[in-house]
Amino acid sequence: MFREQGEVYLAAHSNVKGNISGQAGVAVGKHVAVIANGSYIDRGGESSNNLFRQQLVEAGLGYFTKIGKDKRQVLEVYGGYGLGSSTEVDRRATTIGMEPVETRAMDFDKIFVQVNYSSTRKQKLNLFGKRRELNYGTAIRASRVGMTSFLINDLESPKEEAFFFEPLFFTRMELHKGLQLQYTNGFNFNVLENDYLKAGNAVFTLGVTYNFGGKTYRK
Repeated sequence: MFREQGEVYLAAHSNVKGNISGQAGVAVGKHVAVIANGSYIDRGGESSNNLFRQQLVEAGLGYFTKIGKDKRQVLEVYGGYGLGSSTEVDRRATTIGMEPVETRAMDFDKIFVQVNYSSTRKQKLNLFGKRRELNYGTAIRASRVGMTSFLINDLESPKEEAFFFEPLFFTRMELHKGLQLQYTNGFNFNVLENDYLKAGNAVFTLGVTYNFGGKTYRK
């Protein structure tokens, strides 16, 4: 959530489902910013009936501005493009161990539009003997995701596309100047009915964000 030209944003998040993600952004103009995201999912173990791996990278360009009487709110709008791949294996237990029943491999691309809103609490929070800044907000994303290739047991299969609607809500607490702890929760809905390309549903992550640069942090 940029406030000034020259700000740099870095973040890293993870959750209990094996999803690791990283984000970076730079406010290249008074109201213009570029962002990049990457994520990796590795779910399932040696005894699991289902293995799932996915990699995704994306980048976007957007507009940001401060709003409200005290300029404590930030509004951002981004559009971007991403590429990814995933592999999912359904397995069953046999006398010689876990054997694959069906393997699905997919490459995909995506186009997204995202609107972010955040507000900084006017009064700081007293916690652990220090007054800490607290802000909160929401990010609403609409994405079109389409398969560029789809294999089931190494055989070409009909491709699918999906239109996802993803509202997310986040809370950030200042740990140190520019460094914040962030909790995110939200949902992911697919507008279309698909056999394979489906929404991941609930989203819960915990991570840290770091902002530096810009007029705000040079005072």
